[in-house]
Amino acid sequence: MNLLPNSPIKMEYSPASDILTVEYPDLSAPLLPIVRESLLVMVETINDYDIKRLLLDTTHTRVAVNEADNRAMSMLLAGELAKTRLQRLARLQLHDPAQERVAQENISHIKEAAVLPYQVQTFFHKPEAIEWLKAPQA
Repeated sequence: MNLLPNSPIKMEYSPASDILTVEYPDLSAPLLPIVRESLLVMVETINDYDIKRLLLDTTHTRVAVNEADNRAMSMLLAGELAKTRLQRLARLQLHDPAQERVAQENISHIKEAAVLPYQVQTFFHKPEAIEWLKAPQA
């Protein structure tokens, strides 16, 4: 089911697997306020549907903001997701190695700065990510 068809981020929800798949939007300075609001709507959707599993697809995301703005957006998202009942977040990594390095640094920073109530894993292939999301909690 396609949630919020008019949103700048594409969200598909599968009730059978309880997985919300989100195509992470491009980040550019002029779009940051819109992206921020869209991510907050995504978090609200996670709360409304009581979603426990999130697949964040960043494979085609273009990042055209400085590292500070990029980290701030990542911190905002992580903090807002921490307020939900989310259990697992699987992230499909960026194809650009330099941008992926920054993303991994952001994830490390988030893990150091806060205790996340959900698990986070990064994957290169979507089937592996979905398999991990569907696996029973340890």
